[in-house]
Amino acid sequence: MWIRFGVGRDLFGRQYEYEEDLTIGIDGSGTLTINASLAALNTLRGLDVDPLASSVDRDRIRALYQSNVARVRSVPRPWSRDGRQFVQINLEFDDVRRLSEDAPLSWSRYELTDQNGQHLFRQTVGAAALKPGTLKNVGWDGSETVAFRLHLPSRILEHNARDLETNEPTGIRRGNILGWEQHLADRLDGKPVAIEVRMDSQSILYRTLFLFAGAFSAAVLTLVLLIWWTIRRGRE
Repeated sequence: MWIRFGVGRDLFGRQYEYEEDLTIGIDGSGTLTINASLAALNTLRGLDVDPLASSVDRDRIRALYQSNVARVRSVPRPWSRDGRQFVQINLEFDDVRRLSEDAPLSWSRYELTDQNGQHLFRQTVGAAALKPGTLKNVGWDGSETVAFRLHLPSRILEHNARDLETNEPTGIRRGNILGWEQHLADRLDGKPVAIEVRMDSQSILYRTLFLFAGAFSAAVLTLVLLIWWTIRRGRE
């Protein structure tokens, strides 16, 4: 897993105003964790929450995300940072390709296709819900970061993830994780985020279980042969 020093912060201590952490299986099912400020939920996603509220109505947040394509597993205790309230929403779903039917996630289009023994995943994050003249003063300066992360089930063959500052291709992090980041100013301007990953169609878990089963079978066969050989020597 991606080790974090607290919610909304990655291994290197970067903090996010809004982040989506998506875990998918080969069959398209999975989970999605969202960590975001109320200001980001209101401004980026157009949710009917007060961006300057001093507390979080978790039942309200749950109701906004619950749908026929995504189930809310939990909305843990909120926290505050820089004078803003933050909340986490944990979702589970059966088909990632339908996530855009959930209104708070409708800025993205998701694709997962099987292509000759490989799986191709694409996600295109479109414009934010910000309407001209409606941005409130919540303490942003535009340098804040928005992040989209993927936890993938099989060996990654190709991807287009790049470092936010250097624009160099990023490596695959421990846990088979990739990340895409964008400055909040660009997200508010509606600059798209294009996510593309090509991976094996056989999951790492399946391959590991297959290897384990093979090793176990070989060990049992060796033990049987050893017992047979011992018995035969005893008879002789």
